[in-house]
Amino acid sequence: MIFRLEEQIDHNDVEQLTREAFWNVYQPGCCEHLVLHKLRESEAFIRELDFVAAEDGKIVANIVYSRMYKDGRMCSSIAAFGPVSVHPDHQGKGIGGKIITYTLQKAKETGIKAVMITGSPQYYCRFGFVPASKYDIYLPGADRDKENEFFMVNELEEGYLKACAGTYDFDKSFMVKEDEVDAFDKKFVPKVKREARESDIL
Repeated sequence: MIFRLEEQIDHNDVEQLTREAFWNVYQPGCCEHLVLHKLRESEAFIRELDFVAAEDGKIVANIVYSRMYKDGRMCSSIAAFGPVSVHPDHQGKGIGGKIITYTLQKAKETGIKAVMITGSPQYYCRFGFVPASKYDIYLPGADRDKENEFFMVNELEEGYLKACAGTYDFDKSFMVKEDEVDAFDKKFVPKVKREARESDIL
């Protein structure tokens, strides 16, 4: 397996991969392939941290990074990663963990001082992520009396976050509307959406 930068010729394949990876996982259908598509057009997108994992010449995983915003201003040294996509046929092999580890090091080499994400604390703690509230860092509207354990940060340069307390937000590309997703999804082979559940993450 090799890790390499995504090329423009890969875009359609990677969007298809992302759709397959997330379809019916967190909600009926998915929106992550549209998020990826919109991120590529955003000024927050970090092209030098857009990596794919390829095995036998076929792309099996992808990860992208984008810059975070603090008080409406784009950060130069604080980024987020996601979506992270691994094709269903290759999940459970540790590929996701490998591409995360590889790109966190690349991010550090390019001058990124900290990475923020939302996700499972039980999974992401292995990569050095801790609740962002430890550094008095929160998402807009967050209850500051709670730990908000699903919003996490990884300090790539020790001590950098001591002076970074405040409110941070992801690029607006992550906010997509249902009608946008439905329109974009028509570019792909039709797939059946499962029924909605109370536990869905919308």
